[in-house]
Amino acid sequence: MVEIEDNLAPYMSDGGGIGLPQMSEREMFEKLLSSESEFGNEEPEIAANIGQQMLHMNLAPLSRSFRVKIRDIASKIPSRNAVLVGGGIGHLTAWLLDLWTGDPANPPSEDRPRPDTFRIIEPAGKFGVIIDRLIRRHSAEQWTQVLTRTWQEITAETSSWSVATTALPTIAQPSPLPQPIDLIIIDLPENQRPSATIAALDVISKGGFILVKEPEVPTGDVGVPEDGEEPNEAQKKVESFNQWMQVIRECNTNHSMAFIELSGGTLAAIRRST
Repeated sequence: MVEIEDNLAPYMSDGGGIGLPQMSEREMFEKLLSSESEFGNEEPEIAANIGQQMLHMNLAPLSRSFRVKIRDIASKIPSRNAVLVGGGIGHLTAWLLDLWTGDPANPPSEDRPRPDTFRIIEPAGKFGVIIDRLIRRHSAEQWTQVLTRTWQEITAETSSWSVATTALPTIAQPSPLPQPIDLIIIDLPENQRPSATIAALDVISKGGFILVKEPEVPTGDVGVPEDGEEPNEAQKKVESFNQWMQVIRECNTNHSMAFIELSGGTLAAIRRST
């Protein structure tokens, strides 16, 4: 089921700013989140092998329905520059590279539409090495790069770059992230998603999209931490969800947002409007 916030602007004047057809925002979200897809639900072979590795490492992947839907939405957005926040060992990266380049063992006869650049944020250096091998396997090293730094560091530098470019455009250094960014996909642990989404809103281009799994709604009375004590996992979950509510309020005021229920949770699609 697709749920679209009611405060959407009635009509787009520029096709969303990233080459999408001119249509109302409601129509745009319905198109992006629809079940229409030229791709099936079968997992790419490389991604399937990585999924098996994750199980052996006790790492929990996104459910199949999320991976399929994210791949399908990405195929409908003509992104100039795309970012994946939370590379892990490359499971979702493999789905996206398969979308844009095909199976290296059986490459497509014609080049597929792809972003000019794709940046994968994964601060764990050992995981970054694994992703780098995956990039080379898809022959995508000319336009895809893994950044082994935190998302907060990268977005803070990108925001500073934007200010510096406006003030002194002739001497500004290159942006840490290629601009403009039209698509940001967030695949992080639940308690990190709200803050990562807030940071993404600072660097996504006007008309660009953010895809993120909505945190689960907490249940029961978890209490509050005693003075000087760290919150327990249940309390952290409540704090994270409260922060997510702030994200929704911000989007209701200044941006556009839609939700689609999938197996294992809800995917939120946010479009920056200002």
